[in-house]
Amino acid sequence: MNLITRWILHEGKDREKQNMIWNMAGSFCYALASMVLAFLVMRIIGPDEGGIFSFAFSTFGQQMFLVAYFGIRPFQITDGVGQYSFGDYRRQRIWTCGLAVVLAMAYLLLGTGSTYSFEKIQVVFLMVIYKVIDGWADVYESEFQRNGRLYLTGKSNFFRTLLSVGCFLAALVATHNLVPACLIAVGAQAVGVLVFDIMTIHRLDAIDWRCEAGQNRTLFQNTVLLFISVFLDFYIFSASKYAIDRYLTDADSGYFNMIFMPTSVINLVAGFVIRPFLTRMTKQWNDREFSALKSQIFRLGGMIAGLSVLAVGGTVILGKPVLQLLEMLLGSAYSGKLTGHHLAFVLIVSGGSCYAFLNLMYYVLVIMRKQKAIFVVYALVSIVAWFLCPVMVQSAGIPGAAVAYLILMILLAVGFGGLVWIAYCRSVDGSE
Repeated sequence: MNLITRWILHEGKDREKQNMIWNMAGSFCYALASMVLAFLVMRIIGPDEGGIFSFAFSTFGQQMFLVAYFGIRPFQITDGVGQYSFGDYRRQRIWTCGLAVVLAMAYLLLGTGSTYSFEKIQVVFLMVIYKVIDGWADVYESEFQRNGRLYLTGKSNFFRTLLSVGCFLAALVATHNLVPACLIAVGAQAVGVLVFDIMTIHRLDAIDWRCEAGQNRTLFQNTVLLFISVFLDFYIFSASKYAIDRYLTDADSGYFNMIFMPTSVINLVAGFVIRPFLTRMTKQWNDREFSALKSQIFRLGGMIAGLSVLAVGGTVILGKPVLQLLEMLLGSAYSGKLTGHHLAFVLIVSGGSCYAFLNLMYYVLVIMRKQKAIFVVYALVSIVAWFLCPVMVQSAGIPGAAVAYLILMILLAVGFGGLVWIAYCRSVDGSE
């Protein structure tokens, strides 16, 4: 184990290069797993099981991950002045991980989940535990990044994902049963966090493990709006999926997840573009280098816009052949199940492009510490999502879900972009 830890800590001669390489590798591996796992489940044991797993892993499980995560990562990695210690962040994460488990149990026993089959309840709960462990790992990985060691975060993401996904798929092929496969994935995830996060951080000298009295309360006050905002963000992002889970079939959930996969690629690439510049942008804002910050935002926004044009254009031209290829890989029983949703595919990719842009604006607003403004936008759009998605799904099925998703992403992008511009102009004018 010590040999593994020493290898993980090795950064080479150029830490910045290692940060970039391993961040890309970890993010790509994590996103790839999120994209293809439901596809592989569908291919191995069927469409209904694939739909159950996609909802458990990518929708509800991820929603509970965000409860454990509590929206703290942007706050923690931009806490350059050390307002809170790692011990403070870690203590709060214990509470939020526990809260995620309690909320999941309430949903499955008392909420919509009480109507699920016993197998679906087991799969959903196990994926919640898997995601909560991931949320626990995040507090360590955020601290790596805050200390300028983003390569450690990338390595952990990369190897934890390989370990847990490899064990899951091996168990699924061997048993053709989701429940034991998910149970084995949970165990592998726990081992990965122990080896790649907990053991590693204990070898770093600069970590402050102290927990100051009263810091838990003030940290909660400083991050609760971020949590609610991130929770609402994912609800808005997934509102169409929740509506499909409620009003359509498990197989429909699986098909929608298939055409939803490119959004992960777009967000992955946008993350590659944005994350390496967060520390620099934080310094520019704190040092009141407003012109440099504006230029950086425009450069990043331009890169995201260019990539978005390529993504949407590629989907219009190549989307149908790609969907046909997926059908072929899934098997003859799936012929026409995906190609019939080509228009919905284009709309979803367009919405994903808007989501990539609004993520940039979100991080800028966090740097500016505009948590209340973020919350207001999310609260308003989540109300729209609550009413819009069920209506669109019941009236138009999967195409209606895609239209609703695009509308919601446009509303968020416009709201956040406007807030960034207002905050920037006020800071330049000296009114803030």
